[in-house]
Amino acid sequence: MQTSQIDFAAFGTKHLGAALSLSRQAGWPHRPEDWQMALALSEGVVAIENDRVVGTVLVTPYKQDCATINMVIVDEAMRGRGLGRRLMDAAIELAGDRPLRLVATAEGLPLYEKLGFRQTGRILQHQGIAAERAAPMATSAAAMTDFSAITELDRQAFGADRADLIAHLAKVGELAVIRRSGRITGFAVLRSFGRGEVIGPVIAGNAEDAKALVTHFIARRPGVFLRVDTTATAGLSGWLEEQGFAHVGGGIAMMKPSIPAADSVATIFALANQALG
Repeated sequence: MQTSQIDFAAFGTKHLGAALSLSRQAGWPHRPEDWQMALALSEGVVAIENDRVVGTVLVTPYKQDCATINMVIVDEAMRGRGLGRRLMDAAIELAGDRPLRLVATAEGLPLYEKLGFRQTGRILQHQGIAAERAAPMATSAAAMTDFSAITELDRQAFGADRADLIAHLAKVGELAVIRRSGRITGFAVLRSFGRGEVIGPVIAGNAEDAKALVTHFIARRPGVFLRVDTTATAGLSGWLEEQGFAHVGGGIAMMKPSIPAADSVATIFALANQALG
């Protein structure tokens, strides 16, 4: 079986079942709903061999500002035959001239470096069961009228317009905010994902506000399995360990081309997840 016998097709809803099987084979926690959300926000390609999906990749565009490449999976029986490279080539073509971001595994790192991606940091995945916590006074649930301020704060911190992502998260999850002098200076999202729920993105002006936003949702979910994907530079990892959320892995943040981070009034303390940034 050679990769030359493999066909490529646009990733459609009819491929979701096969994609779910591949992610389970890889040990990923994604549910059907998680794949549905990823595809709703993205374009993608599947590799098909003898009517069987043997590889996937998605490209999630944030307007023309950038795109993330994610859900790159190759069937374990097909690895080492160049299929990952062909999927990445297809994804790069889909993305057009947008700057690209992704989170790499150690196994995928050599390929991405060959394709011109450069490391920009480390992602640290924390997870555990939420303990009883008092709700912080500084946070409150977001209101419908907060959407514009939230998307603008996210744009400043992320460096791209993710209004479509934030709108989708608002439909499927809960949003909390911090206000200073009547202005929103931080926000966080909680939504169902994988084995339980994920807190992210978390964007705030400082680490103490980020901790308050995370605690807002911990306090609302005692006994629930929660996940937070933070960055090595955010300064939350040790605190998350203290809250009972063990560091269980992560990935390597990469970008192509390398773009210096813009000055912003806010910092990304946790990702929406490793696929979406």
